[in-house]
Amino acid sequence: MIGPRRDLHSSTSTGPLPETAAVAVSPHYLASEAALHIMEQGGSAVDGAIAADAMLAVVAPDTCGPGGDLFAIVHRPGDERPVVLNASGRAGSGASSEKLRDQGLTEIPIRSHWSITVPGCVDGWEALVERFSNLTLADDLAPAIEQAKDGFPASLELAASLGRLQGQIGAQPSATTLYPTGQAPEPGEILHRPALAATLAGVAEGGRSAFYLGPVGDGIIQAPEGSINREDLERRQIEWVAPASTDVFGLTAWTVPPNSQGWITLAALRIFEMLDPPRDPADPGFQHALIEAYRAVAWERADTTTDPDTAPLSPDELLDPVRLSERAAMIDKARARRWPVPTDAPGGTAYLSTRDRDGMVVSFIQSNFWGIGSGFSAGATGVWLHNRGAGFDLRPGHPNELAPGRRPLHTLAPTLWTDGSRPRLVLGTRGGDQQPQILAQVAANQLWAGTGPEEAQWLPRWSIDVAASADLAVVRYEPRFAPSTITGLTRMGHVVEPAETWESGWGPVSTITIDDAVRGEADPRVSTATALGVF
Repeated sequence: MIGPRRDLHSSTSTGPLPETAAVAVSPHYLASEAALHIMEQGGSAVDGAIAADAMLAVVAPDTCGPGGDLFAIVHRPGDERPVVLNASGRAGSGASSEKLRDQGLTEIPIRSHWSITVPGCVDGWEALVERFSNLTLADDLAPAIEQAKDGFPASLELAASLGRLQGQIGAQPSATTLYPTGQAPEPGEILHRPALAATLAGVAEGGRSAFYLGPVGDGIIQAPEGSINREDLERRQIEWVAPASTDVFGLTAWTVPPNSQGWITLAALRIFEMLDPPRDPADPGFQHALIEAYRAVAWERADTTTDPDTAPLSPDELLDPVRLSERAAMIDKARARRWPVPTDAPGGTAYLSTRDRDGMVVSFIQSNFWGIGSGFSAGATGVWLHNRGAGFDLRPGHPNELAPGRRPLHTLAPTLWTDGSRPRLVLGTRGGDQQPQILAQVAANQLWAGTGPEEAQWLPRWSIDVAASADLAVVRYEPRFAPSTITGLTRMGHVVEPAETWESGWGPVSTITIDDAVRGEADPRVSTATALGVF
């Protein structure tokens, strides 16, 4: 088991570190420790990211795991642009929107076997190792395997999550060790996950075949009741794709193109910059511009964020400056306007960022989608299957219609920012539908308002639950905003509503900033989120 090191710089902030520093920021201290441990053993930032992700699968199964999907943005020193991996799985050969419509369904139920698609995570791990690793996949998975065997303390968040989920998952074989006394664990109670340890050990030894064509694969075929077959699992669920990008705030921002919603973050920030708002986050005009810039593009997400083969617009068209300037011109700087209502898609996700001593950086996001996913496990393997299929549409002819071999709309939206060939910021979060609005706020705080990386994390946030509102969205806000900010937004016509003082679901954001020094920042909204650095 990995233990704490006295020379680690850790907390929610690493503080400034020299350019020789290795940094890991993740939602859980054990994952950050695993990443740093692997990088200290000679692993690359990719090795560190995989080690952290596997550890999160062990200690935070309600957010991610090998039964889910993965996206990664990797930048190597001197490269003009980053490389993007899309490891999101496809609908099985037996998927049919017509069959579901015939059963009277108008949308895919979130917690159902219909929502299960082929998981892409393990294929993603293998592809990243093949291209960027200094070690082996077995090396990267070793810390997680050891922790799963030795045990770990249930976090406050995991204990609460398992309490909510017990009625859904508690009777399944993979849940036995999550409820060792028959009840949800108390915070700090030691949990062991031997079945997941065995599954990860099989992947370490046999790669994708051990996962997709072994006991896990059998469970994947059984759970969705015929929509996925053996041939679907034999197909690798990965694709190296060109990143989507735009120039904003004097940098180039990069993200994963559709079927990811990452383009919305970039588009919103470009529109925000076009509005030339005040530089002070406490100024109502700053927040109004950010809210309206996000809403100006978010409403069309369901129709544009689809499998690339059926997408109505390319990434270049989505981020075309002329198109975005037309949206900016539609915004009243003094008044909230009405926009169409997009489709909501909240979910459970883990985002992490790593940097190695050689300067490689990774923006890495992995998810089971709705908390622990579909609510179905792959037999007794310890693997919980995601429900990304719920991102499909059932309307005939829709570009995101459920169909065999198609990838659904994905909420995962990691970003990476460069200045020429030099990485400057690695930024991402969990949060499902909310990811672009959360990321836009942190980026605007840091890059437009000029706050430090730590302050950018600590400043209050807002969130628009667009699908639950009328066409004038309700803006829920952390009440740490100055009263004058909220009063100003109300006068501009926004419907506002206070939320919790620190909303844990509005993050955790992870950032690594590289300028005159290297800084890792974790989100104070989640108790286990940790930034670690060593040099």
